[in-house]
Amino acid sequence: MTTLHVRDLVKDYALRSGLRRSVLRAADRVSFTLSPGRTVALVGESGSGKSTVARMIARLERPTAGTITALDDTGRTVPGRDYRHHVQMVFQDPFASLNPFHTVEHHLLRPLRLHGRVRDRREAREAVEHLLERVNLVPAADIAARRPHELSGGQRQRVAIARALAPGARVVIADEPVSMLDVSIRLGVLNLLARLRREEDLALLHITHDLATARHFSDDILVMYRGRVVERGPADAVILEPAHPYTRLLAAAAPDPAARGRARRITGTEPTGGPLPPSGRGCHFRDRCPSAMEICSRTPEPVEVTPDRWAACWLHTAEGGGSRPLRKAGATEKCPPAGKTPSGADPAGAPDRDAPG
Repeated sequence: MTTLHVRDLVKDYALRSGLRRSVLRAADRVSFTLSPGRTVALVGESGSGKSTVARMIARLERPTAGTITALDDTGRTVPGRDYRHHVQMVFQDPFASLNPFHTVEHHLLRPLRLHGRVRDRREAREAVEHLLERVNLVPAADIAARRPHELSGGQRQRVAIARALAPGARVVIADEPVSMLDVSIRLGVLNLLARLRREEDLALLHITHDLATARHFSDDILVMYRGRVVERGPADAVILEPAHPYTRLLAAAAPDPAARGRARRITGTEPTGGPLPPSGRGCHFRDRCPSAMEICSRTPEPVEVTPDRWAACWLHTAEGGGSRPLRKAGATEKCPPAGKTPSGADPAGAPDRDAPG
């Protein structure tokens, strides 16, 4: 079992336009914890910094500041190259993440050999077939001999999941793993991830735009806006009773079959741009917020509005005219870790197999 701690993660990008140079902050003091057997969802609109955080955790990007620490089951820090044994990523596009010139067997053999998981050809073949069976791709021998273009989108994403598991990963970063798939097979892939997390005690970070998916397949939800985590808490509470105005805006914009034929009012304005530069002070949402106040020109710190529910909003502080918060984030806990209280549950009885096509 592996636990991943992300603390005060910052990512700045240097921008250049002619002779002008500036710095863009894509992630600003992001903190959370991924615990074995639990799923944390990272939600937000495009440009909020979700994928940037994922790429830093996968060590595809180097953080400007902050720490990412993986602890093994003995509580020791996972060093250097061993980090990739423990942490792997499933990318959004299964059509681009697999090399069309190589077979499925090649895609799975490479990480097995690079990470020293197999010793000879027979053991390698057995390991490949076992990985394919774990993700419900059978007959495994037949699937292993195919190339990506001979598989459906759902089957390709299952191969990508198997490849992430090949080094023995205990922490899986799933960056919108079903957004490129047909609606009819999304549930199967999500149920597969939920089953693997449950049976193998994986720690899972699920990045998504879909609030319904985040609610039903996650234990805790973190809401990001323009590089900052603005709300966090148990999945049901965050979606059904949002505490931050931005989360309310997201929830109101989500399709609701029960409201069919009835107009729903969505309060708020259009986004004014991408992430702000590091010099941008105050609440990043204040230009769109229907409840904006003068105090919003100051940067809000996360406060505990209900047990295990945190929001970075002045509405929940005495200074902003709200009720006194239960607790403020201290200097040693600027962004309290997610994953404390179980609240989500896997849908029962739903199949995790998609039809080939």
